[in-house]
Amino acid sequence: MAEPVVPEVPPTSWSEKPSVVDFSYVGIDAILEQMRRKAMKQGFELNIMVVGQSGLGKSTLMNTLFKSKVSRKSVMGTAEERIPKTIEIKSVSHDIEEKGVRMKLTVIDTPGFGDQINNENCWQPIMKFINDQYEQYLQEEININRKKRIPDSRVHCCIYFIPPTGHSLRPLDVEFMRRLSKVVNIVPVIAKADTLTLEERDFFKKKIREELRANGIDVYPQKEFDEDAEDRMINEKIREMIPFAVVGSDLEYQVNGRRLLGRKTKWGTIEVENIAHCEFAYLRDLLIRTHMQNIKDITSSIHYEMYRVRRLNENNTQQTNGVADHHLTSHEM
Repeated sequence: MAEPVVPEVPPTSWSEKPSVVDFSYVGIDAILEQMRRKAMKQGFELNIMVVGQSGLGKSTLMNTLFKSKVSRKSVMGTAEERIPKTIEIKSVSHDIEEKGVRMKLTVIDTPGFGDQINNENCWQPIMKFINDQYEQYLQEEININRKKRIPDSRVHCCIYFIPPTGHSLRPLDVEFMRRLSKVVNIVPVIAKADTLTLEERDFFKKKIREELRANGIDVYPQKEFDEDAEDRMINEKIREMIPFAVVGSDLEYQVNGRRLLGRKTKWGTIEVENIAHCEFAYLRDLLIRTHMQNIKDITSSIHYEMYRVRRLNENNTQQTNGVADHHLTSHEM
């Protein structure tokens, strides 16, 4: 008598041999691995803008964040630059790879901001630059033969450097954040926080939070974009810490047998990544380890979408007016 034919179980992967599996298993969870592989092939993009007056350590902080020479000054050399008479927008892109994950990082610097005697409307070139990137993306998007993957030059995050005065925000700080928070994710930081005592730092942070609320400035992470209760709980802790009091350094020192990034003084070494010394680690986690994708999502689905809707409405209005004018002219003739 012939033996019954046992049907083969289809392999779970093309490279794997058939094996005994649970027949109730469908394999929907494999989509995560497919998405991971696709993302790894494509790589990631992150565009960060740094804004603040000269001498607040913007370049150093960016180098510290990514543990690479990614700032504009690092690329352009150490020669001292003159203070620009107007705000110049300069961007530098780098390809960074870590554990097989590739990322194109673009750092956008704004030399000249806040360095003049009269800083009236100095936020305008920055606002124009951000909107220009949205416009560039929009034009690529509405092309009939558009690219399979549109290059993303939109500014995902703006780190705003507040001078460590210990008193309150300057009118320039309030005006800039009030206007720019409507078009980009703003993360305020207190620069060179090691110049303040712990008591001064806590008072200054509390004072800044009060001023942000009083002026209706909604910095990242914005309350209205919390997706669920878990998000709200995590983001509330972050909102209670803003602005982050940070110290940057790309120099390594030996402390108790360990190599670490820090600033050496005659009283000791300020450890950049030690949360007892400063809040750099919290800023790094927010921007890179926990909220990077969320920052990009809000840029795309909120800020860019608002710009897109406004521009398309403007175009429709112009076209409607053009048709109305044409009919009026024809009627008069």
